[in-house]
Amino acid sequence: MPFNPRWARRPEGSTWGDFGPDDELGRLNLITPDKVRAAVAEVKEGRTFCLSLPLDRPGGNVLNPRRLPPVLTPTGSTEAPRFNAMLCAEDASLVDVVSDDKVEICLQYSTQWDSFAHVGALFDVSGEGRPEPVYYNGFRAGTDIVGPRDAEARGIASGAHRLGIHNAAVHGVQGRGVLVDLLALFGRERHLVGYDDLMRAMDAQAVTVEEGDILCLYTGFTQVVMEMNGAPDGAILGKSCAALDGRDARLLQWISDSRISALVADNYAVEHLPAKRLAATTQAAMPLHHHCLFRLGVPLGELWWLTDLAAHLRAAGRSRFLLTAPPLRLPGAVGSPVTPIATV
Repeated sequence: MPFNPRWARRPEGSTWGDFGPDDELGRLNLITPDKVRAAVAEVKEGRTFCLSLPLDRPGGNVLNPRRLPPVLTPTGSTEAPRFNAMLCAEDASLVDVVSDDKVEICLQYSTQWDSFAHVGALFDVSGEGRPEPVYYNGFRAGTDIVGPRDAEARGIASGAHRLGIHNAAVHGVQGRGVLVDLLALFGRERHLVGYDDLMRAMDAQAVTVEEGDILCLYTGFTQVVMEMNGAPDGAILGKSCAALDGRDARLLQWISDSRISALVADNYAVEHLPAKRLAATTQAAMPLHHHCLFRLGVPLGELWWLTDLAAHLRAAGRSRFLLTAPPLRLPGAVGSPVTPIATV
């Protein structure tokens, strides 16, 4: 086990310390220059696909009551909004007409990346039988990921001082995307996809995944969302389209063994929630998030728009493409909207 000053014990099967004692990138480290060159080699046509929903979709707060649609307003005061502002009002010789705006946004409302600071766990990092709230690579809640109360007590800023999404932005999220079409196999009804299901889909579509690839799962969920025109029906969405079964141990082991660098889906949360309860007294409510974000350092992408790309790849008999998907370089943020671009 690698030495680490923050922990004497790491979760079984985790990558903690494998990329260095202070690593904050996790498996994004596997996107090496050679992997980027291989991704660029997948570009045959030079055609691009936007993989983002409009940032005001899904609409409402049905998927998550704490996440509200963005509010876009002009800068300036209510009395003097900086929109269609004619500078001749200040200087008669000027012909400029200026608009300037701002947004209040929940960073994980629409198409998004989750950082490793998004989900941690209670874990006995000392090996002394005292579970502590920690995140990937043993970074501490209250010390490294700082909430408002701790920030006020310590006189520092609230936010992810370590493991923030800006680390991925600095590294650059650009590599080879590989798409698996789950909609083609399971249709629009909710289906919990386990290891056997995923292998069946990959075999049927001749999909291979290599170390450092970004796996993208097309379920059709955001297609259903967009058809609802900003007024999502939670009852329908809760029964719509495939989602990974986070309780499937073989599926989780495959994610570990595959050495993918990131996992993306066009649905909410990638995994089916609420997850099935185990008989054990302690368990993760979001087992796939726990496995990927907390144990492995595999970023999760949610609510991506994969419909157009999937149709093109299907027609072309392809599954691989160049994927460029940097999050916002916003220090301290635990998630980020993203406008991914696939180039085929």
